[in-house]
Amino acid sequence: MEKIKVSGCIVTYNAKGKVDATIESVLEMTKGVDFTLYIVDNASEDGTAAYIKEKYPSVVVIESKRNGGFGAGHNKVMPFLESDYHVVINPDILLKEDVISELALFASQDKTVGLLSPQIRFEDGRLQMLAKRNPTVRYLGNHWFHKGDEPNRIMTEYCMLDMPDDEPFEITNATGCFMFFRTSVFMELGGFDERFFMYLEDCDIARRVSQKYKALFYPKATVYHLWERESKRNKKLLLIHIQSIIKYFLKWGIKF
Repeated sequence: MEKIKVSGCIVTYNAKGKVDATIESVLEMTKGVDFTLYIVDNASEDGTAAYIKEKYPSVVVIESKRNGGFGAGHNKVMPFLESDYHVVINPDILLKEDVISELALFASQDKTVGLLSPQIRFEDGRLQMLAKRNPTVRYLGNHWFHKGDEPNRIMTEYCMLDMPDDEPFEITNATGCFMFFRTSVFMELGGFDERFFMYLEDCDIARRVSQKYKALFYPKATVYHLWERESKRNKKLLLIHIQSIIKYFLKWGIKF
């Protein structure tokens, strides 16, 4: 029996020596499918592309001439895709088991599934409280300024923390750090909206998927995310984040 074909893509920018743990964990753990890993390098200035080509000969490296952002980088892999499923993977993700094969098997049993989002945890095992409902001013404001580790009522609602954590359920929002698409759906939607340089392109594409197909949270699979929330500390990234919020709200007709 032929294995399910799955492609994965990591977008890098000045990540020489920093993305190794992600590449190695993805390649080591993904055994149950016919898997091809792509790296799209967004015009790094530190030799990232050459480094990956030399160290990981099985990885297909695509070099972009400019840094067009997260979504634009991931879209560059689209002409090469011949897979059944496609995974968007952040360069700070770690796999500790064959999550990709598990997601592929589940999706193959329901042709209406367009997107799967696994459980996301910090490396130490703590759950990352990530949005599963469409963003609003109320949700984003609370998520941005909430202090402490304990979720309040609004965060519980936004992240759907009151839903069962042992069975899949439908969502309209998913984190871009790890998104498992049916490749035909990803292609049909034209990939990410490249008007978003970074941030909220994941909210946007998950919302578009959920309008025509099932977008599901799949808690039986877990990936580990070395999340640093850089936009809360870096003024340049904070500005990009705010610009993306404005673009998203205008696109979807959300009132400020």
